Amino acid sequence: MVRSMDIAPGQAISTILRHDSKVTSYKIALLRAINDVVLSFPDLGSYRQDVAIPLRLLAEYWVAYYWGFVDSAQPIAQGQRSQRDGRLRNDMEFRPALTEFRRQWEEQTGGLSQAADGFLVIHELRIPRKRSTYPASLLAAYSKTLAAIAKTIKMPIQYAGPGNWTVFEKPVAYKELSGRVVAVPGTEAQDVCLVITADLWQTFQAMSLWVEALCIHEWCLFTERVSQSQQPVSRGEIYNLLTDRPDNRRPLTWENNQIEILLLEGQEFRCPWTARRIVQGVAYDLDHLLPLSVYPINELWNLVPADPGFNRHVKRDRLPSAEKLFAARTALEWDYERYELSAALSQALQEDVKLRFATVRSSGQRVAAGAIVDRVVDLIEQIGRSRNLARFG
Repeated sequence: MVRSMDIAPGQAISTILRHDSKVTSYKIALLRAINDVVLSFPDLGSYRQDVAIPLRLLAEYWVAYYWGFVDSAQPIAQGQRSQRDGRLRNDMEFRPALTEFRRQWEEQTGGLSQAADGFLVIHELRIPRKRSTYPASLLAAYSKTLAAIAKTIKMPIQYAGPGNWTVFEKPVAYKELSGRVVAVPGTEAQDVCLVITADLWQTFQAMSLWVEALCIHEWCLFTERVSQSQQPVSRGEIYNLLTDRPDNRRPLTWENNQIEILLLEGQEFRCPWTARRIVQGVAYDLDHLLPLSVYPINELWNLVPADPGFNRHVKRDRLPSAEKLFAARTALEWDYERYELSAALSQALQEDVKLRFATVRSSGQRVAAGAIVDRVVDLIEQIGRSRNLARFG
């Protein structure tokens, strides 16, 4: 048997796509999910250790990827349906659970959703204070969906090569791995985890853009070949579903209200891009440092008051250049320090930072504003380099 350590990291990615005992899109989704986790938690690589990723986190990304394929009006098959135990099986084991969850989400949010809304959903429900605003029935449907997907994910992990467990180890509970790996922030002892070797993690970081493009290309070709119960779908239509980016946002009413309270108390903020002073009565936008079109993250470290003219007409959906980002450090630190003057915003900021950045997750102490800036700047710069995104200077 070929073992995972016998396969060079650079070959492992193509090996996952070349070998599979069952023709589905699962292996492509697995590869893309690992890639997104690596990109979303870049400071884990600084440990130079193997990394444990909970299957439930990979399952969250699958919710986003498959969202466009479970539209009740036009479902898109992701494999052929087979007979087993005398009944016709779904093309995806988790299709019923995800379809029902999407139905409940659309009902809760008051309308139809686009393919990219899957990303909005997972980032919204990852934040504890956001989760608490949704009904128990919706959260139960989400948990059921993640459990169904996590069970399915074990298959492409097992068969991601020429045999069983040849690229990855068998997933086990994090408590059984303690001491020899680092874990994604938020990992709990009972979470069943996939282990990514340190070398493979670094390979994903270096090849992120290529992996993303390869996965989308292969997924389009695969789905175009699948027979559909309704009208056929072209690779162009599939590409649009897989690359759709959010153009709407979840309400930021709570965050805006908390900032307004600070302004009423005489505090001021500074636009990180223009250094403009933002005081009571001065218009501002609550800017996403990482734009929604890149990652729809409403974690508080990603939201700062900004000059509305610059935000809407210059920054838009672009990332700052390395020079612009460096120049913004002082203003960002100032703004985070203002957040710390509010008990509610301070708690939210600390919670969000510790859910995102691995190098602060074990500390029981509050993370200083300057340390938050360091991590945020590194994250933005890493994503900018990895994805070759448009930037402003």
